[in-house]
Amino acid sequence: MTSPRSHIPSRASRVFIVATAVALMAGCGGQNKQRQMPPASVQVTRVQPQTVPLVREATGRLSAFRTADVRARVGGVLLKRTYNEGTYVDEGQVLFKIDPAPFQATLNAAQAELAQAQATYANAKMHAERASKLVPKGYISKSEMDNALAAKRTAAAAVTAAKAQVDNARIKLGYATVRAPIAGRAGKQQVTEGALVGQGTATLLTTVRQIDPIYVTFSMPVGELQQLRAKQVSGQATLKGTSKASVTLKLPGGTTYPHTGTLDFAAASVDPATGGVTLRALVPNPEHVLLPGMYATLEVDMGSLNQAFLIPQNAVQRDTSSAYVLTVGKDNKVVRKNVTLDGMQGPNWVVTKGLAAGDRVIVGGIPKAHVGAVVKPVSGNAKPAGQKTAQGKTVVTPAAAASTPPAAAASSEAAGKPSTKS
Repeated sequence: MTSPRSHIPSRASRVFIVATAVALMAGCGGQNKQRQMPPASVQVTRVQPQTVPLVREATGRLSAFRTADVRARVGGVLLKRTYNEGTYVDEGQVLFKIDPAPFQATLNAAQAELAQAQATYANAKMHAERASKLVPKGYISKSEMDNALAAKRTAAAAVTAAKAQVDNARIKLGYATVRAPIAGRAGKQQVTEGALVGQGTATLLTTVRQIDPIYVTFSMPVGELQQLRAKQVSGQATLKGTSKASVTLKLPGGTTYPHTGTLDFAAASVDPATGGVTLRALVPNPEHVLLPGMYATLEVDMGSLNQAFLIPQNAVQRDTSSAYVLTVGKDNKVVRKNVTLDGMQGPNWVVTKGLAAGDRVIVGGIPKAHVGAVVKPVSGNAKPAGQKTAQGKTVVTPAAAASTPPAAAASSEAAGKPSTKS
C-alpha cells in the first residue's frame, strides 16, 4: 500500500519546476521586448527637380593652332641659324641665312640687262618720233615709218622682260634670308650650318607652331549624340550651339586648367574606325602650359537637363534589374523606386526618371532600411544635393554614410538581427 506522502514532490523537484517557469517567462518577455523595438533611424533628404548642367566627359589630344614648316626655297649653302631653338619667334623674324652671293650676282646681271633694254627702248622711241615727223614731208617712206614703230614696240617688250628677270632675281635673293612665316614657338634645327640645302626639293629647316590658342580634338559616340538630340526634341534637355558649348580641361594630376575653351568644330560624318563624331575645341593658352601632343581629360558643357534630380552617390544602389533608391513613403514605410541615371555631376548622380518632387530619399542608414519596414526619418543638417542657398550658390551634400554593397548589407543585417528562438 502506497503512502500518501509519496505523491508530494520533493524539495529539489519543486525548485527545478520554479526555475523552469521563471526561464520560460523571461524568454517570452524577451520576445515581446524584441517585437516592441523602436523603428530604425535613417537620414533622408527631400529632393526637388531642377535644371542641371548637361556635362559629358571625354579624352582629347592637343594640337597646335597653326603649324608651319620652314623650308629652304632656294638652293645654296646654309650659313647660320639666327634663333634659339625652342623659343618664341615673331612673324617675319629671320631664322636662317643661306649664302646670298650667287643670287646677288644673278640680280646684278638682270639689272644690267634691264638697263641695256631701257637704253635700246629709248633709242627706238626717239627714232620712231623722228620718223613720224619726216613722213608727212615725204623724206622717208611709210615702210620705214612702220619699221621704226616695230622697233619701238620690240624694245618696250624687252624692257618688260628684263624687269621680270630683275624681280625674279630679287625674290630668290630674298629667299636666301629665311624668315618665320607665322609667330609661334620654333622647334629644333633640322639641318646644320654648312649643309647644302634646297637642291631639287625644299629642305626642311625647322617647324614653327602657334600654341596660343591651342586645339583639343576628341570624339563622342554617335549614339550618345543621338540620345542628346532626342532629349532636346522631347524638351527634357536644352542643348547649346557648337559655338557656345564650353570645355574645361583636367591636366595630368587632376588639376583643373584655369582657362575655359569653346567648341568650334563638329564633323559632318562618323568615323567608321571608331563609330564616333570628331569634335574640336579652341582653348586659350597664354602661359603656354598646354603643349601639342598632350592628352587631357575634358568636360564638355553641352547644355542643361530640365526637371532632373541630384542624388548623393551612396543613395543609389543597383541590382540585376536596374538602379534604384530607397525612399520613405506614407506611414514612414520604406519604398523602393527604380531610377534612370544620366551620368555623374560631381559626387552626385543625375536622375532623370523615377523620382517625384518632394520624395524623401534615404541617404544615411541605408543598411537598416528594408522595403516595407517602418523607419524613423531624420533630416540631416546639410542641405540636399543641388539645393540652392539664399545667395544662389549650389551646395553639394556629401553622403552621410558610405554606400554598402547589397551582399555586405545582407550579411550585416543577418549578423545584427536578434535571434527569435526561445
